[in-house]
Amino acid sequence: MSSRSSLILLLILLPLWLAASYGVRFALMEDGQWVGLCVDQAQRWECQMRAGLGLLIHFRIIAWISLGAALAAFFVPGRTGWGLALLALLFALPALVLYTASLAVFASVIAGLRLVRQPQSQTEPVAVNA
Repeated sequence: MSSRSSLILLLILLPLWLAASYGVRFALMEDGQWVGLCVDQAQRWECQMRAGLGLLIHFRIIAWISLGAALAAFFVPGRTGWGLALLALLFALPALVLYTASLAVFASVIAGLRLVRQPQSQTEPVAVNA
């Protein structure tokens, strides 16, 4: 797959991932029906998932994972760095949506910069006329 088609695929999938993140936020985390239901029936799988996601949000684990992956991707060359940047962006988008924007905004910018950076072999040296 060429880099152009992989970038187009990425630009199609990222908004879908963002929409899914907003769906989780508004359907599971902010919907008032779950508060009353999870007080009475805390053992339901939906309530367990909501509680686990709440802990991930509270301790900013999703945002720290995205920031760590983005920083690693920025320094790792080649396809591995590109894959780490993609992983960082996949963690940063839900972190942005799920209340940990302070860390996730840096991770998304760093990951985005790494995703659009040209490989070293394609850069040409700049000639300086002296």
